[in-house]
Amino acid sequence: MASVDLDAIDLKILRELQRDGRMTNVDLADRVGISAPPCLRRVRKLEEAGIIEGYHAMLNAPKLGFDLVAFCMVGLKRQSETNLKAFAAATDRWPLVRQAWMVSGDSDFLLHCVAENLTQFQDFVIEVLTADEHVDTVRTMLTIRQVKRAGLVGI
Repeated sequence: MASVDLDAIDLKILRELQRDGRMTNVDLADRVGISAPPCLRRVRKLEEAGIIEGYHAMLNAPKLGFDLVAFCMVGLKRQSETNLKAFAAATDRWPLVRQAWMVSGDSDFLLHCVAENLTQFQDFVIEVLTADEHVDTVRTMLTIRQVKRAGLVGI
């Protein structure tokens, strides 16, 4: 991965793209105060350096029938590198798990889950998650309402 020294314009570009990844290069250039050709070169440089990993549509989960968002704190039976890697790989096979983090503290993993309803989530927790050979404990938290939704990096 290439190393990139970020200046104020690069940070403005990143901030604007987090707000709206679909804007045209001309609009982006106008917003950050430079002309379009150097703006495009900067964006490509940020992409090549791996700072911009991709562009995604933000979907409205409830409008698609996914009404439940929950977090699972998972503790493994053993925290060996093999078990940690195996569990991390397993999360890729579980469609309800939308994001997963290996964490420190009382749990080993934090899973962000999205399900159609409580029954689907409960079935996942009971039949899949707690049934995994590496899992020792699972604590769940059902969300009430999302109160903030921002880009992943506050720049």
